Amino acid sequence: MKLGAFSVSLSVKNLQVSKEFYENLGFSVFAGGEEMNYLIMKNEETLIGLFNGMFDKNILTFNPGWDQNARNLDFFDDVRTIQERLKEKGILLAQEADPASSGPGSILLFDPDGNTILIDQHR
Repeated sequence: MKLGAFSVSLSVKNLQVSKEFYENLGFSVFAGGEEMNYLIMKNEETLIGLFNGMFDKNILTFNPGWDQNARNLDFFDDVRTIQERLKEKGILLAQEADPASSGPGSILLFDPDGNTILIDQHR
């Protein structure tokens, strides 16, 4: 399965403090905005999302259709195709995309240790 760009979405208590911390590790703001309560930060090919007040736990995030620079990929596995493959393997989904839809969609699942995985297609 082609899952697309990968990032860790971190639930942060103070966006400015977290931004400064990750800037000291060599990350710079790539997308988002403080006024929207989230920042996507990048260090080479590594992406992290800092989210204030949007969710309780950290999330492993995949974006089908995007590369690590949020550029559209010509060929990718649609989130509904990924959903079908996961279900065929017996993996339970906490949230599903409408199989009759197209374009943006997302699915949510948990790994065996309870870590949240979001597969979020934006196009």
